[in-house]
Amino acid sequence: MEITRRDLLKVSAATALLGAVSDVSVAFDDPLPSWNKGPAKDAIVTFVKETTEKSCAKYVEPRDRIVTFDQDSTLWTEHPLYTQAMFALYRLGEMAPQHPQWKETEPFKSVIAGDREAMNKFSEKDWMEIVAVTHSGMGTEEFLAIAKPWIATAKAPRFDRPYTDLVFQPVLERTV
Repeated sequence: MEITRRDLLKVSAATALLGAVSDVSVAFDDPLPSWNKGPAKDAIVTFVKETTEKSCAKYVEPRDRIVTFDQDSTLWTEHPLYTQAMFALYRLGEMAPQHPQWKETEPFKSVIAGDREAMNKFSEKDWMEIVAVTHSGMGTEEFLAIAKPWIATAKAPRFDRPYTDLVFQPVLERTV
């Protein structure tokens, strides 16, 4: 059975909801089996215990709990590039014929030429320029009309699988 990104989001939302409406704490031998032992794992487990067990001073009422996600390998892959960056590169290629000056202007020149070595050296400023031209100047509906067909067919080059099929194991561990 394949787990899609949509499935992961549904399960995560359901888990958050169950955690928010339940006062029951489930004990596991190791709640985060793919994590290395150490201070980060200990801090996470302690935080969850202290905020979900009524007997703890830091207990948070279910109605006051929120769930947040970080994009760094949590909701999508980051290697070789974030999904958003891959979309930006695709979009820049699609837009390039309407912007012939980009063939002579960095960072666009390297993207159009497919110069991976040069792209590996892009600064944050370079990426901001690329994202600015590929993600701005349109409303939400127009952006979705461009992004939805891409994400429906795009594959992560590292895994040759759709981006929507890739999940992060530690996120799944707390959704069971």
